[in-house]
Amino acid sequence: MNRVAKNAVWIIGIRIVQAIVALLINMLTARYLGPSGFGLITYASSLVAFVLPIMQLGLCNVLVQEIVNNPNDEGKILGTSITLSFISSICCIVGVTAFAFVANPDEPTTILVCFLYSLILIFQAFDYVEYWYQAKLMSKYTSMISLVAYIVVSIYKIFLLVNGKSVYWFAISNALDYVLISSGGLLLYRKLGGSKLKFSIETGRMMFEKSKHYILSSMMVTVFAQTDKIMLKMMLNESATGYYGAAVTCAGMTGFVFTAIIDSFRPSIFEGLKDGKDVFRHRLTMLYSIVIYLSLAQSVVMTLFSRWIIFILYGTAYNPAISALQIIVWYTTFSYMGSVRNIWILANDKQKYLWQINMFGAIANVIINVLLIPRMGINGAAVASLITQFFTNVVVGYIIKPIRGNNKIIEEALKPKYLLDAAKKLRKSS
Repeated sequence: MNRVAKNAVWIIGIRIVQAIVALLINMLTARYLGPSGFGLITYASSLVAFVLPIMQLGLCNVLVQEIVNNPNDEGKILGTSITLSFISSICCIVGVTAFAFVANPDEPTTILVCFLYSLILIFQAFDYVEYWYQAKLMSKYTSMISLVAYIVVSIYKIFLLVNGKSVYWFAISNALDYVLISSGGLLLYRKLGGSKLKFSIETGRMMFEKSKHYILSSMMVTVFAQTDKIMLKMMLNESATGYYGAAVTCAGMTGFVFTAIIDSFRPSIFEGLKDGKDVFRHRLTMLYSIVIYLSLAQSVVMTLFSRWIIFILYGTAYNPAISALQIIVWYTTFSYMGSVRNIWILANDKQKYLWQINMFGAIANVIINVLLIPRMGINGAAVASLITQFFTNVVVGYIIKPIRGNNKIIEEALKPKYLLDAAKKLRKSS
């Protein structure tokens, strides 16, 4: 618990600084570009998110466990993962650009923005070294690198704002972020004693056998996470996508806290499995309890202060995003629960059920969006996301019998004693 706490504190502390900087830059960018320009960037990011599972090949879901279980092969595990994902990223960039050309044939600005934004995929492939730091509970190093990179990119974005640059320059800014993060992470990896990176067909085949179940599953997740933005662009307009994108950004602005907590607990939970199922179950239950109660608390706060949040960050031009935010923020609890559930699924070798879980969610999301967007606009998309997340991460767990064990842990986690237990252990460890 002491190592978990220190690792989480480093991640959360530095990401708080990043979040503050990100909010300021995002606020200025959204105001400068306006709902239409901001909506265009949101549209491009959604298309890239659609192909991200293909680029990642599901490898990011198994890297930590593989490194924890096979520390002597970490060089081959990382090197193989980076190589395969790099090759895949090139194919995905071509796919994103082709889709934008077909879907928006008379919009050269949209096509070019999508191409420029998709360049981020190349450098995300090299960022896989982050999972080595997670496995070693040394995320403080990647957090510091990420902070420096974010500050540099923020200065770059301020330069763009001051000089009145076009939307194209903003589209490529996120790629610059990952260039700095991946470069810094790889350099420090060697200095900290990381093994030489190697490519191994055998290792790739072995890892892909485990990760392949996550590809279709992750694509289904992306469908119900990004379809709403793309459908808003096609069924309404870019401004509607901009309003919705602002609401989604606000709802997820504390997501780094939950990501840090989950990432820090993950190695400890896998190690607990070696000590027995009771240890594994107790640690996972504590993680569920922390995530559920913290996310519900933030949902209450954001619902009450949504008007002020939108006004301060985006201005009155984004007022239509207020009601959407009040709805969207409640799906974050179920979204984070899904991330914790994936730890249970991997530990229990139930990956083959992921595509079923997320297929239900993807189909439900598309249908509900088609029904509600024409009637309720961006609020319809928000309601669709909320229903989908609850259905996928809670209801489906009762429908598919082999994963009902995870839902029993969720039920147990609702007891406040686990939250109090986690608080006591973290307090002792500090």
